Amino acid sequence: MLAERADNGVRVRLCFGHPDGQAVAIRGREEGIGETLAAKIRASLTYYRPLLTVPGCEVRLHDTTLYSSLFRYDENLLINPHVWGQPASANPLLHLKRLNATGWFDNYAQSFEAVWARACPWTPDREGTATHGQD
Repeated sequence: MLAERADNGVRVRLCFGHPDGQAVAIRGREEGIGETLAAKIRASLTYYRPLLTVPGCEVRLHDTTLYSSLFRYDENLLINPHVWGQPASANPLLHLKRLNATGWFDNYAQSFEAVWARACPWTPDREGTATHGQD
C-alpha cells in the first residue's frame, strides 16, 4: 500500500529507533524488556525492506530519546505518548487534525522533522538485518 501511494506521488518516510542505538537500549531497560524492543524493531524493518527500492520511499534509523510515536497521514496526526516504563501499547493514542498553521499538530510535525534530519538512512545490507525477519 505504501509503495502504491509513493507511485502516486506521495512522499513516504518511516523513521525507526536504531535497534543497536543507546536510546533503544535504555528504553528496553526502563520498560523491563531488555533486548526485546530492539528485536521488535528489527522484525518490523524486514516488512519495510521492499520500500527501499521504491522512488519516494525512505526508511531511516535514529538514536534519539523520544516521548511519543508519530504517525502522520496528510493533515491527520496520530500520537502515541510514551509513559515512562510502559510499552507503547499500554498508552493512549491521540488524534490531531491540522486546523491552522500553528498549534499542537505543527509542534509534533516539527519534532518529527528534527529527528528525521538527524537520522541515518537504513542500510540493511551493511547492518546484517535479515531479509525475512530471521537472524
